[in-house]
Amino acid sequence: MNVSVERSFAEQQDAADSLASLRAEFFIPQRERGGDSIYLCGHSLGLQPRGVARVLNEELQHWAELAVEGHFASPRPWLPYHEQLTNSLARLAGAQPLEVVAMNSLTVNLHLMFASFYRPRPGREAILVEQQAFPSDQYAVASQIEYHGFDPKTALIEIAPRAGEAVLRTEDICALIEREGQRIATVMLPGVQYLTGQRFDIEAITRCARRQGCTVGFDLAHAIGNVPLKLHDWDVDFAVWCSYKYLNAGPGAIGGCFVHERHARSVDLPRFAGWWGHDKQSRFQMPASFQPIPGAEGWQLSNPPILAAAPLLASLPLFDKAGIDQLRAKSLRLTAYLQWLLQAHLSNALTITTPSDPEARGCQLSIRLHRSAAEARAAFDALAAQGVFCDWREPDIIRVAPVPLYNSFLDVWQFVAALEQALQ
Repeated sequence: MNVSVERSFAEQQDAADSLASLRAEFFIPQRERGGDSIYLCGHSLGLQPRGVARVLNEELQHWAELAVEGHFASPRPWLPYHEQLTNSLARLAGAQPLEVVAMNSLTVNLHLMFASFYRPRPGREAILVEQQAFPSDQYAVASQIEYHGFDPKTALIEIAPRAGEAVLRTEDICALIEREGQRIATVMLPGVQYLTGQRFDIEAITRCARRQGCTVGFDLAHAIGNVPLKLHDWDVDFAVWCSYKYLNAGPGAIGGCFVHERHARSVDLPRFAGWWGHDKQSRFQMPASFQPIPGAEGWQLSNPPILAAAPLLASLPLFDKAGIDQLRAKSLRLTAYLQWLLQAHLSNALTITTPSDPEARGCQLSIRLHRSAAEARAAFDALAAQGVFCDWREPDIIRVAPVPLYNSFLDVWQFVAALEQALQ
């Protein structure tokens, strides 16, 4: 697109945006002096869809009126409640409905998946992760290695970018897998990296890992609802995600899990079992032996938290309405516009550490300020004082995510103007 630095260009883009009406489906935090804030923090917590309060209030009313009978007699019975989310999640994950389930939280699901898919033995006990993995993933992986009696100092393989580079190269990941594959039990990487916003080539990495006999899983916290996924076709073993970022389900919302169809009926796979993963037909007969439900549902432990799942009934229909491909197309334009404005106005004041290739990133740009740590933090605080929501990472990085569901081109223009002012 022919881009202009003028505000009128952003307004013209918004006027022509076929998805612009979706913004009205969300609550936008207001500035102290009135008017919408500039909210570019969907990579941390998505905005609240306006339909959430209605759904939650309905469930509270059903609880008040029906009590225990709400499990069966509610207009949305609680017993199969999570099943209402399956088809939409499957579309976003690029999966079959059998392969996905809404359950638990991300790190709990990660441990459950490792119980089944990390099967180390002497000589093949290693787990491959990225050096800058989100801390919860690092802790979970290291604890799994220790739980199985191995030492993370030798069994944890961390891959880092090349010297002087901020992001990983797919060819370097695959080369490491080919070099160390015989001692790698499991490859565990993100779909989109939380700090840099880099989008990983899941298909290529999975292909490399499976050639070496490794199981492979992905943390999709920053990928699901952000970029199109094809987990089934890519032959991923497992994946986990949270729902409070791009899926807009609220703080502490129920997470999700993918298990490939080829494992659907592998009853011999070891797992940590719970009664909600037991065969639905005999679950309430309380049998002594565990018979898992085929597919991802068989990894459930307990009945789902209704009030933590209900917000997805308001947010997922918005994805179905828009379509992830259309959202991605808008996201590419929004993020490219943000990159262009930053380079046009502030190229000497910052470096964008997110890949410049649009296909190698999600909707996030990570911006490293050319300031001392104290000055960079002061600029971030100045943004907050102007009603700008973004994210700070030590020592000098601001993470910004123009989310296509509710962000506008004008948001992007206003952010760059506010950052320019803050740096002055």
